[in-house]
Amino acid sequence: MPLVVGVRFKPVTKIYYFDPLPFEHFKLEDRVIVETSRGIELGIVAMASREVPKSDIKSKLKRVMRLATPVDLLQAEHFKAQEPVALEKCEELVSAMQIPIKVLQAEYSFDGSRLLFSFVSEQRVDFRDLVKELARSLRTRIEMKQVGARDETKILDGYGRCGRRLCCSSWLTDFHPVSIRMAKLQGLPLAPAEISGLCGRLLCCLAYEDEMYAEMKKELPKVGSQVKTTQGAVATVRGLNIIKEACILEMEGSDTYVEVSAAEIQVLQGDARAKEKQDSQPANKPKEEENGD
Repeated sequence: MPLVVGVRFKPVTKIYYFDPLPFEHFKLEDRVIVETSRGIELGIVAMASREVPKSDIKSKLKRVMRLATPVDLLQAEHFKAQEPVALEKCEELVSAMQIPIKVLQAEYSFDGSRLLFSFVSEQRVDFRDLVKELARSLRTRIEMKQVGARDETKILDGYGRCGRRLCCSSWLTDFHPVSIRMAKLQGLPLAPAEISGLCGRLLCCLAYEDEMYAEMKKELPKVGSQVKTTQGAVATVRGLNIIKEACILEMEGSDTYVEVSAAEIQVLQGDARAKEKQDSQPANKPKEEENGD
């Protein structure tokens, strides 16, 4: 199995595999200089040197060039301190040129050879003149990166409705697909204001318990099935309270609805077989849209 070391370039971001040879062993928190597709970068070891299955390696490994020296770290701190100035300069030029973008962040490479601006925009823009002016003013190579709504919120940070710091900026290293089906399964109101995060997209936390809800739902009677309660009354399942493992029943011969624990009801077998046959029929339903950038 190949020997790799895991390197992260910013907090709460993906870990990338690199070839540690000929150095072999790196410890957590070591600062290293690595070769990337964008050039030479300063990173921090987030996974110590170890062997991993070959199937985990998706492309040819770039190499770790060396441990970062005190000079490298001083350079990185110097240019990091210049980022607010660069951001302010970019915002001034964007305003003066009336370019319809919102600049979020400025990031220097550790040696100052490259400056990356992250921005959001609702339309395609031509920022060639902006790049030329920035390169002339800041005397370095300029790169512009357009990001989506979720990345914007991750950069800006904040607190969610739960009162805690946003998942995306505190610990979530990668965005996963979130669909409206998850909100439906959990019985949540489908009003956008109720199930959307600060980014305006579906809440990431909808996915955290989705698998548990799906497993619990398998143990409950299907909506529309006929059941019998422990008192011998026959009823129709009109809804589910998955988290409480209960069913909303419409009692036969009345308009009464009651919530009864699933342990206190029995599915009538004939109806269950009919329901399974119905569920096996293919349904031409539109594919639900997933949340993502």
